[in-house]
Amino acid sequence: MRDILLQISGVVAIIAALIHGVLSEAKIFPRVTIEPQRLRTLFRFVWQIPTIAWIAGGVLLIAAPSMASEAARHWIVATSAGVLAFSAIGNAVGNRGRHFGWMVLGAAAVMAVAGY
Repeated sequence: MRDILLQISGVVAIIAALIHGVLSEAKIFPRVTIEPQRLRTLFRFVWQIPTIAWIAGGVLLIAAPSMASEAARHWIVATSAGVLAFSAIGNAVGNRGRHFGWMVLGAAAVMAVAGY
């Protein structure tokens, strides 16, 4: 059961990342005006850092049950759950709880910890 929780947590993290990346590119960036252009490009790259982090963590959470090392499982879960939990808290505080993203990221973090 704990392996399934880790894998579900990884899938949820990847889905959250993809939604974050697609919605920001489709809904936010077309309306944002940032000058000069190089700062706009920098802003886009920085904005997508969590997308990459959540995808990487999700892939590792999915792969963790098949690893023979208990130490690897420990560090994958601790790191991924920490990143997801911190992102959930930041999302909840930044959006005053009005955005569903904090619940999705929080659920992924809780499932990762439960699968430890």
